[in-house]
Amino acid sequence: MVLEHRSNLWMIIDFQHVKPGKGPAFVRTKLKQILSGKVVEETFRAGEKIEEVRLERRDYQFLYPDGDFLTFMSLETYEQISLPADTLADIVKYVKVSETVSMLLREGTPLTVEPPVNVELEVTQADPGLKGDTAQGATKPATMETGLIVQVPLFIEVGEVLKIDTRTGKYLGRV
Repeated sequence: MVLEHRSNLWMIIDFQHVKPGKGPAFVRTKLKQILSGKVVEETFRAGEKIEEVRLERRDYQFLYPDGDFLTFMSLETYEQISLPADTLADIVKYVKVSETVSMLLREGTPLTVEPPVNVELEVTQADPGLKGDTAQGATKPATMETGLIVQVPLFIEVGEVLKIDTRTGKYLGRV
């Protein structure tokens, strides 16, 4: 659910309804600002009015980066749209050309772009793992084809395709 609060758009990440022994009930929430990604905790009292915002989610295909802009194409209308790369955070590190992303729109105006939850990327650079230096669970940095650097186990080598979680940026496994 998305709401307008303090003249910004916020997505509810987590909420908890609290009914203390004394006093009125309230809702403790964790909100994420849609445009900046900033996460804050906010408490709302019972009966407080909040405006819900209707957003549309559509699939777009990432076509190409063009300087400071990223170009996407609607999979329904084939209309192309260019968005400033600096407003889209690290999406370029997770999405390859021709991959499908989800775009949030408010009254036809794009707000943000979300990559798929898991992506498959090829390792382009990884130092050899040195066994014997650790007790267990050792990792090393590996550079993916998009420039993303991920901590991976020592046995991962250049050329392997890995599954990466875009929410946390962590290695999930080999493909």
